[in-house]
Amino acid sequence: MEKIPVGISSCLLGELVRFDGGHKHNSYITGTLAKYFDFQPFCPEVAIGMGVPRPTIQLVKTNRHVRAVGIKNQEMDVTGALQDYASQSKPAHAQLCGYILKKDSPSCGMERVKVYTNNQPQKVGQGIYAKEMMLNNPLLPIEEEGRLGDPRLRENFIQRVYVLYRWKQLLAEGLTPGGLTRFHARHKLIIMSRENYVDLGQLLATVTKTNIDELADAYIIKLMTTLKKVASPKQHVNVLQHIQGYLKKELPADDKAELCEMIERYRLGEVPLIVPITLLKHHFRKNPDPYIEDSYYMSPYPQELRLINEI
Repeated sequence: MEKIPVGISSCLLGELVRFDGGHKHNSYITGTLAKYFDFQPFCPEVAIGMGVPRPTIQLVKTNRHVRAVGIKNQEMDVTGALQDYASQSKPAHAQLCGYILKKDSPSCGMERVKVYTNNQPQKVGQGIYAKEMMLNNPLLPIEEEGRLGDPRLRENFIQRVYVLYRWKQLLAEGLTPGGLTRFHARHKLIIMSRENYVDLGQLLATVTKTNIDELADAYIIKLMTTLKKVASPKQHVNVLQHIQGYLKKELPADDKAELCEMIERYRLGEVPLIVPITLLKHHFRKNPDPYIEDSYYMSPYPQELRLINEI
């Protein structure tokens, strides 16, 4: 399978683009994720001509606006230049299926960036470039390298990258009512693993060749918004029990009891999600079901990227 294009802050790849001439190389990104993601580096501060090394900047609130200005020279205001670079990069961003940003950066931070008001900092801001880039690309899965240390956030991000990648493949092949319906069916169990999930199937019930483009736009917006919510153990249990129902006539009593026990132990936090999923896969190999076999829920991305081994 070809690598998936994902944007990234250049310093996380080890490029010497930091204000001090250094980098913030992340070994998980370049070691594991780089096997599957084709990273496209962006450094907005270098791109707007600030150079390496360069004067440091910070976010400052003036009146109702947040500006990116020099720490030593606040007359150096690069807010507009960073916003313009994000807009100019929109065609490149449109080719991506995800983006990993540098945390705490006044240009690239996704959230909780320090904003100074009367020299007092509060972690309430977004990097100027990052904010503009996210506004321009509402479907794009975005995370910070710091948050990728959380297994649930990391898995959620990777899952969303693969969903958007498959969506772009569907568009490239040409949208049809049948293709769109199958795409939804293959992702339905993933959607069901979100709290208060939206039944997108209702939206597709009226799809025709005439209205498919309009419905597809509404569908993918709702889908990617729904998937931003990290799946809870409670909701995973609901999905596991739903999948278990496809085996109710095939399994003997002792296998059913074992499966119920593993799902309950997952609910209690005693075993990771991979345990009941592996057991389910074992039973479906012996008792195949076309719908479950076609679903992405138990294999949402390559095995090597699985994080559900962690509790």
